[in-house]
Amino acid sequence: MNTPVVLSRKDRVAIIELNRPDALNAIDIPMRRALLSSLDELGRDAGVGAVVLAANGKAFCSGADLKAAAENPDSSARRTARTLIHDFQPIVEALTRIDKPVIAAVNGAAAGVGLSLVLACDLIVMDSSAYLMSPFINLGLIPDGGAAWFLTRRLGYARAFEMLADAEKLPAERCLQLGIANRVVMPEALRGDCEQWATKLAARAPLALALTKRLARLSLTSSLSDTLTMEAEFQTFLATTADAREAITAFGEKRAPTFYGR
Repeated sequence: MNTPVVLSRKDRVAIIELNRPDALNAIDIPMRRALLSSLDELGRDAGVGAVVLAANGKAFCSGADLKAAAENPDSSARRTARTLIHDFQPIVEALTRIDKPVIAAVNGAAAGVGLSLVLACDLIVMDSSAYLMSPFINLGLIPDGGAAWFLTRRLGYARAFEMLADAEKLPAERCLQLGIANRVVMPEALRGDCEQWATKLAARAPLALALTKRLARLSLTSSLSDTLTMEAEFQTFLATTADAREAITAFGEKRAPTFYGR
């Protein structure tokens, strides 16, 4: 039996790879548990500076495993709520709260909750054949996994609603034009590009990078006044760190700084 999620490391970069290629990486219970466990582990690992969320096979993630759901005799509303609140919600929140940048390496389809996983990441790189899709309306359902929240903030209401209501494929180049994707690369360059970017980010000052992510995330739901207050608090803390002192020393000595996350 294949491991549903493969976790590997290259220096300070961690790669989480969805690994159900025969099912187009549809998310079943073992994959949900393994993905959350991997994110929790990496969140505690000071040796990891950046994370790449990737997938094995022809698709990034085709969504929740509907075949497994159809075979489950318990199709009650209680099970639906339990799955969303206790299984998918913690994964989405873990991606947004982990104190390191997460880059989505999107190949093929990212649909349903697979779309939500991509949108929860900090940076998105798509190969030129990849696409995003929210098929929920075709199933008589609403988008879940926070897709509506993420899309509305990335695109504005009108374009977000159009994508969700039309349930059409949004190709990589269009995602780039709309500002959903940060980069579009050739399929054979996808993994290397993401790992190279992650390596560059992992060389940054860890505490500053973590608080930059936290500040940017919190600003989505904070007023300007509250954001300015958080800036002052974070900056006051960072100014006292060894990394900040090292950066100033390195600048004076005309060399690259070495950061240790303290």
